[in-house]
Amino acid sequence: MYRYLFSPITINRLEIKNRIAYPSLGLLFSYDSKLNDRYTHFFRERAKGGAGIVTVGPVGVDFLGSGILALSIARDEAIPDFTKVTGIIKEEGARAWIQLFHAGAYSHPFLIDGKDPIAPSAVYSKYAKTTPREMTIEDIHQVQEAFAAAARRAVVAGFDGVEIIGSAGYLITQFLSPLKNHRTDQYGGSFENRLRFPTELIAKVRDAVGPDVPLTIRMAGNDFVPGSNTDTDTPKIAAAYQAAGVDAINVTGGWHESRVPQLPMELPRTAYAFLARNIKNAVTVPVMASNRIASPDDAERILRDGYADMVNLGRVLIADPQWPVKAFEGRTSEIRPCVACSQGCTDEIFSGRPVFCVGNPRAGFEAERKIIPTDSPKRIMVVGAGAAGLEAAVTAAERGHRVEIFEKDSDLGGQLWIAGAPPHKRELLEFIRYYRAMVNRCQIPLHLNTTVDINLIREKAPGHVIVAEGARALIPPIPGADSPEVLNAWQVLKDNPMLGKRVAIIGGGAVGLETALFVAAKGTLTPEVLHFLMAYDAMPPERLKALMFAGTSSVTVFEMLDKAGKDVGKSTRWILMDRLNRYGVTIKTGTRVLSIDNGKITWEQDGENRSDRFDTVILASGSLSEQRLAKAMADAGIPHTVVGDGIKPGKLNDAIHGGFLAALGL
Repeated sequence: MYRYLFSPITINRLEIKNRIAYPSLGLLFSYDSKLNDRYTHFFRERAKGGAGIVTVGPVGVDFLGSGILALSIARDEAIPDFTKVTGIIKEEGARAWIQLFHAGAYSHPFLIDGKDPIAPSAVYSKYAKTTPREMTIEDIHQVQEAFAAAARRAVVAGFDGVEIIGSAGYLITQFLSPLKNHRTDQYGGSFENRLRFPTELIAKVRDAVGPDVPLTIRMAGNDFVPGSNTDTDTPKIAAAYQAAGVDAINVTGGWHESRVPQLPMELPRTAYAFLARNIKNAVTVPVMASNRIASPDDAERILRDGYADMVNLGRVLIADPQWPVKAFEGRTSEIRPCVACSQGCTDEIFSGRPVFCVGNPRAGFEAERKIIPTDSPKRIMVVGAGAAGLEAAVTAAERGHRVEIFEKDSDLGGQLWIAGAPPHKRELLEFIRYYRAMVNRCQIPLHLNTTVDINLIREKAPGHVIVAEGARALIPPIPGADSPEVLNAWQVLKDNPMLGKRVAIIGGGAVGLETALFVAAKGTLTPEVLHFLMAYDAMPPERLKALMFAGTSSVTVFEMLDKAGKDVGKSTRWILMDRLNRYGVTIKTGTRVLSIDNGKITWEQDGENRSDRFDTVILASGSLSEQRLAKAMADAGIPHTVVGDGIKPGKLNDAIHGGFLAALGL
């Protein structure tokens, strides 16, 4: 079905069985820079799932460049552990790669024993929030030799290929950028001088590993930082890398400190494939594309249309390591989706915690959370076809239990329909596609439009009931909040009603802000219309940009706390706030709404009472658990397990992981 994706490719003299690479991604499964069983189980699953390349990394080449959190191959003592991992990856049929890493100015002092990080120049780093020490010529040569020595160890440990990281704002990128490199010696100033450090480094690593070991580099296709390298500069950089000795080039987006989103679902699928194509036009070695390549169709198109020669599936293979096998077998609808939420991966790394996956309960828990066939199959009744109930039903069926699902609505999905309603959150609807396919594959009877009560449970007489009743929107104790004309966020997101010109949203948490964005985007130019108007120069670019964010409703958000969106993930909050600002949404923090009266809202702020009139008022004040059935079952003594929001309102990962664990416990 995907003839380009599953055709072999040769890098240097090494044949790769397909065009799929699992790239280097920080996992934080240890805090001592060493590999452990959690890593080995993780990498085994990604190799077993069918990827052509599995990359271990980032792996530090010295202490100042990686600190205590990143894996390290800076010493010979690390070789045996890496040898074990390469053996496992190869045993499962993949090629083992390692990514060698130095953060430069991005090193946090508290991770390197309070020492100063080193960088091309002493330029303050917004990312590490410190000013690094300018590298001496001796420092430069030491770091280059550290990369070469680490590469030698990698070859001894059995790695098939070695990658150097030259992206994301790390050390090599800092030497290349006129923003970060203010040197006046042979390593700074002109473009050629700024290229000297990475090209010398590549040559030394090539020397260290010999002519036959594939050597690759990961580079930015565009720094996406004003004043730094753009996609007009990067092809020349790539050509210099090839001349210095690399055998393939792995192209990604910009820096960590870029104000252009690089990873989350706001980034359209395959949006940065054009950066890979730009590099491919300048070199003759294979080129890899990265960032938001979610589906086999996306990957095949990138290869078929000449954007790149390979694709990186990073978070995608965290979400479903079996992605390649399922694609090869034509089971694409059964691929567990990566929705680019960043909550279990990027947010966790930025918080110093191990990676997990919101949508894959086994990611990072491969050894502990195995789906083992049951010795005593039961008849399981699952009440509620939201994420928690569906995950529980599918997992229980995979274990061999006889499962039936009962849902009061006309379709499965529950609150996923609400969560996926905002324009930038539609990836969440992929879970509905996945669960539909899995319910079908597991041949689970699905009873829609069916309200379950004690009588029905007694009639069905299951061996166990999994109760996934979900939650309902909370009506706050504000006079007038229960008026018929006042809507709640769930109604708006699910039913998409017509709204007035002036809209007020009470509640500035994640749901309130997502609802504000949903409302503010109504009436704006669609991407297709924008493309048409730009292609024909129909209107000035400034006017088109204004129309992109000029909706039919003005939106005001009222939030009691001093800061809106406190429950939004670290890596995505700034994006959400930026989008709200672009759409002209007004956010009033530190406000306590006192009453709602026929569109008139009265609130207290800074010790004063104020009021304003709105055409539509929307409540986004949280939710309450539905526990009607669970309480009745407890009173009747019927064996059951409550999952999802029925325990307490939580996040999507609470629902999916909770449903999975409930099924394991049967």
